[in-house]
Amino acid sequence: MQNYPPTFNLVIASVSKTHFDGPALAATVPGSEGELTILPHHAALVTTLKKGTIAVRVMGGERHTFPIDNGVLECSHNSAIVLL
Repeated sequence: MQNYPPTFNLVIASVSKTHFDGPALAATVPGSEGELTILPHHAALVTTLKKGTIAVRVMGGERHTFPIDNGVLECSHNSAIVLL
């Protein structure tokens, strides 16, 4: 049996569009107090986001980036939701 790296469910969405919805290895976001990285099983957290770029790492080493102006991040139960 092969061990896979742990992932968490990540959704990045705005009112008009879902930008990302799927498993992620890590997501680095521009928090209002500084950059932070979300990993699988992150502690529960709600924070505002400032202008910057969200960087998402997924299986296979692929990386996605999403420029944002602001937003809100909520982490709980091995999932994270970013509302833009």
